[in-house]
Amino acid sequence: MSSKNVGNGAKAANGANGAKASNGANAEWIVRPHGALEKLADNLWWTWGSLPGMSLKRSMVVARRKDDDLVIHNAIALDSAGMRELEELGEPRYLIVPNAAHRLDAPAFKARYPRIQVFAPRGARDAVAKVVAVDGIYEDFPADDDVRLEMLHGVADAEGAMIVRSPDGITVVLNDAVFNMDRKRDPLGYLFTTLLGSAPGPRVSRLVKLLFVKDKQALREDLERFAEQPDLVRLVVAHEKVAKGSDAAAALRKAATYL
Repeated sequence: MSSKNVGNGAKAANGANGAKASNGANAEWIVRPHGALEKLADNLWWTWGSLPGMSLKRSMVVARRKDDDLVIHNAIALDSAGMRELEELGEPRYLIVPNAAHRLDAPAFKARYPRIQVFAPRGARDAVAKVVAVDGIYEDFPADDDVRLEMLHGVADAEGAMIVRSPDGITVVLNDAVFNMDRKRDPLGYLFTTLLGSAPGPRVSRLVKLLFVKDKQALREDLERFAEQPDLVRLVVAHEKVAKGSDAAAALRKAATYL
């Protein structure tokens, strides 16, 4: 990838101390502990990143379209080596901010890649727009044969799904609609995973049901529909585990039982 396409990425690659934050999002490039980019399929990569002040990990998914442009779902600021590896995969052209709470590194990605287009669910657009300019909602995303977005039902337009077709099958990428992690023991982790019912996964958490699930049956039908796809090979969620093979369908079906 050429330096012209990277924008001001080289300048930001080493991160910044004392970066300004606004509405729970970083205006500058702040690198927190994270994993390496893991190749899941020929056009699909995944990594985890830390969250400030808590033990929960968040997931970033990178999908490559047929035109070689990259779709970044739930952006995580990586270190210099990680960003070089990402940029070698293609040009980051689409940034998916999957709900109003997952905006942490979106402004920094937009600053690094000025050409990137930002998309958010209809119900989260206003909140996301407080920290980064939004180019469109999920229905506006220019889908191709490999990467598309769709909204989830029963969640007041708060979240959707990214569907990625790879040579080995379909990957369903969700956000907070389904959690798939173990319980945590630190105070904030205990609050989220035990008191708010987010673990052990896979499950639909108590917190999510309180915040934005308005029609349990409608969301249950979506999860079961995803599980019934004969070519489903992966389920990726925001926190934390990737379910692969037959475990993907099983995870979706189990999560649906919590609705």
